[in-house]
Amino acid sequence: MGNVNLKVELLRYTPGPEEIVAMGAKLCYTSSDLTELQKGVEEKEQGSFIDKLLDMEHLSPIEHVAFTFGIEGISRSLLAQITRHRIASFSVKSQRYVSEQSREQGETFNYIIPPSIQELGVEAIEEYRGQMLTIQSWYDGWLEKLGDKGEKSNEDARFILPNAAETKMIVTMNARQLLHFFNLRCCNRAQWEIRALAVEMLSLCKNAAPNIFKAAGPGCIAGPCPEGKFTCGQVKEMREKFSGKVC
Repeated sequence: MGNVNLKVELLRYTPGPEEIVAMGAKLCYTSSDLTELQKGVEEKEQGSFIDKLLDMEHLSPIEHVAFTFGIEGISRSLLAQITRHRIASFSVKSQRYVSEQSREQGETFNYIIPPSIQELGVEAIEEYRGQMLTIQSWYDGWLEKLGDKGEKSNEDARFILPNAAETKMIVTMNARQLLHFFNLRCCNRAQWEIRALAVEMLSLCKNAAPNIFKAAGPGCIAGPCPEGKFTCGQVKEMREKFSGKVC
């Protein structure tokens, strides 16, 4: 165990996502009955229905589509940020039921190293790792003092663990919430870790449902930068980055 990196997988998503959204749009804007709707919408027509919804900002039909992601190599700091997105479902590795106790000398819990620290070089990385080893010794010490009684001891010993400690999660969001999530978190002014996660998630979504997510990304790609005087000043670069199938 030790330093780990971000890993994201799209575990499941609504089958035929763009057909479902197009069917919702067709129901709203044509006289089609349920029998006709269940015949589906031809693939060549799905894009135009979805474009109409996005242009009109009529996004409720997009909520019929859900995406479930498996995520590893993220910090407890990121967990605090992503759970602010309320229209989502989260299953998160528990620090109460899953012990972080070391099994071998020199072993630590999994943790995340910020890029800014990595850029300082080998000495800084080793200093950081040394701090994680110290925290590991504190954690193991509290487990021992608390009687090493499994979850009963874990739930209080975990208070000493840092935001850097790795967690894992499964997250499900509907497509409308994902568009909002990408709008906020793909922005250059978003915190680096959740931004990296959002970009990976968006790439997976673009492959699964290109018409729904073709214009997804930070707010500046579809208009003026919403950050105002706090803009990163890279609107052109951001539009180029998010214009393709994969970010």
